[in-house]
Amino acid sequence: MAEEKKLFKVTIDNITVEVAPGTTILNAARQIGSDVTPPAMCYYSKLQGSGGKCRTCLVEVAAGSTADPRPMPKLVASCRTNVMDGMIVKNITSERVLDARAGVVEFLLINHPLDCPICDQAGECHLQDLSYEHGKEGTRYEFARRTFEKEDIGPYIQLHMTRCILCYRCTYVADQLTDKRVHGILDRGDHAEISTYISKAIDNDFSGNMIDVCPVGALTDKTFRFKNRVWFTKPLDAHRDCPTCCGKVTLWNRGDEVLRVTARKDQWGEVQSYDGKPGWICNTCRFDKKKLSDWVIEGPMKVNRHSVISANKYIDAKRSHETIAEVMGGRQPRLMMDIHNISDVNKPGVHLSELPGPATGDTFTPDHNKE
Repeated sequence: MAEEKKLFKVTIDNITVEVAPGTTILNAARQIGSDVTPPAMCYYSKLQGSGGKCRTCLVEVAAGSTADPRPMPKLVASCRTNVMDGMIVKNITSERVLDARAGVVEFLLINHPLDCPICDQAGECHLQDLSYEHGKEGTRYEFARRTFEKEDIGPYIQLHMTRCILCYRCTYVADQLTDKRVHGILDRGDHAEISTYISKAIDNDFSGNMIDVCPVGALTDKTFRFKNRVWFTKPLDAHRDCPTCCGKVTLWNRGDEVLRVTARKDQWGEVQSYDGKPGWICNTCRFDKKKLSDWVIEGPMKVNRHSVISANKYIDAKRSHETIAEVMGGRQPRLMMDIHNISDVNKPGVHLSELPGPATGDTFTPDHNKE
């Protein structure tokens, strides 16, 4: 009988949890959940090698382990630091962490444009959540923000380099999901940017997953661009038999129209896993299947994380039974009367679609009121 592996006890913000050796502080905190979990803009558990770039997950290690209880002198990135047995970690209970995290947020926002009113990522942007929860109200930066020339990287994905925070997630997606990566990080320092090699288009079948992993509005869906706001849409979980991917997606609808298709996300904003494998979806499911008839609808998406998407959405609520048509012998309410004749205000013969210009008061004012 195999010997059971010893679990490590780690205390995060006065809450103790047992985790397997090799678990990072961030993933240990995710087992506890709530505010104990540090934010992460670059770490993505489904992408090997991610993390260590944004520094938003910094924590204070007050005691290294039971064997060596000395504190670590500097704040450490929780996504890259493994737990030790008896380790004591401070996240939101540390003034050093809160101050450093506010500084990191301010640094990320130095060059990020104020595009929220026109950005398609608004409402589901992790940088918006981060700045609201961990940032400061003002900024000390007085210089011009960096800008980049617009670049066409293909028919499906729009690149806004001015919004990029260089989390590297999209490059890991291209490295680990495809064998035809044609983009990466060019230059260094404040000149670093995401770009393709000699303006080459990105055309592999899983390139759309770059949109799902981007925490800001740097990579957006061209087929959804400027069509709607996410809080006005109704997300539905659906699936189809796809020979290329898992086929399990979220449909974002406005009425019966499918505005966009995305992979399903968990409470951390990452792609859900099925049978131990990440639920990446192919470009066929994402961009070509935009009809409800293409999918088997499972029901409303349950929003597991705080989000404006969940506002005014009555999840699990059933549609009320309409009885007017039954009472009126099958006639719909709009066929019960002619509002023009009943109100004696609007002219029955006036059709707005046939007017040569905008309607005015004279268009609907009865003749006897003109006298």
